[in-house]
Amino acid sequence: MNKNINLGVIGLSEGNGHPYSWSAIFNGYDKNKMENCGYPVIPNYLNKQKFPDAKIKEGKVTHIWTQDINLSKHIASAALIENIVTDYKELIENVDAILLARDDAENHFEFAKPFLKAGMPIYIDKPLALTVSEAEKIISLQSYEGQLFSCSAYRYAPELELIDEKKKIVGNILSIRGYVQKSWEKYAVHIIEPMLKLIPDRGEITDSKMQRSGDKASLSVFFKNGIDIQIKTFGNYKVPTSLKIIGTKGNITINFNDTFKAFRSTLRNFIDGIINKDIRIPSNEIIEVIKIIELGKKTNE
Repeated sequence: MNKNINLGVIGLSEGNGHPYSWSAIFNGYDKNKMENCGYPVIPNYLNKQKFPDAKIKEGKVTHIWTQDINLSKHIASAALIENIVTDYKELIENVDAILLARDDAENHFEFAKPFLKAGMPIYIDKPLALTVSEAEKIISLQSYEGQLFSCSAYRYAPELELIDEKKKIVGNILSIRGYVQKSWEKYAVHIIEPMLKLIPDRGEITDSKMQRSGDKASLSVFFKNGIDIQIKTFGNYKVPTSLKIIGTKGNITINFNDTFKAFRSTLRNFIDGIINKDIRIPSNEIIEVIKIIELGKKTNE
């Protein structure tokens, strides 16, 4: 495949502006029209970047489909997308790879199926699925390992990594606490991904405990190597997305603060995986994330 990759974007699901932001990261954007996208945070962080330098130049979103032609037209005009299709399967003949920019996991299988069967690289928005069985069903459609790319962009957020200076403060990790607002089903993934990156030698899950109270949910997970993590979602309560890392020498809290950089790094990884024909996120890692999400859906009943 050449290095100028044409992308088709599929969107939009309620409360999720990724078709606007992801497309702008490749194409640039119309400032005035993006102001009316309905997600004020998007123009706020786009306006802080230097375009066209901020674009990922090896890819371009050339086609879009959404369930509403007027919505498709607005996204296309805001994010400089040249072509609108009325049937998402038309993308198979018109682009090299797919951005499935919807976070309604219950619909991912049906949307992804034709592209996976066609052998096209596809980035599926988080979470891939809400159960391991559904995730395995989607992954089984891959024509080759690495065809499917799916994660939270927080996986690639540099501020949620533990740089050498901070490692000296923490020592060996004993426990991690993670906090994020909104729903368990859609947003727990944002802190699960960077947590697991911090403890690569964790081993199998040995135990877990889930608690819910109103909008709030809390899951404790224990691993074979003795490390435990606790993921807390806070529903409509506003809390900063953060990780508290407790270690043998001390503890430290790190906060998520750069949405644009996280999205760009993630999309960059997807494109580089296509160009280099390598596996960016192995299927077993995707499955482990979904397993933890599924554990969190279960109550103590």
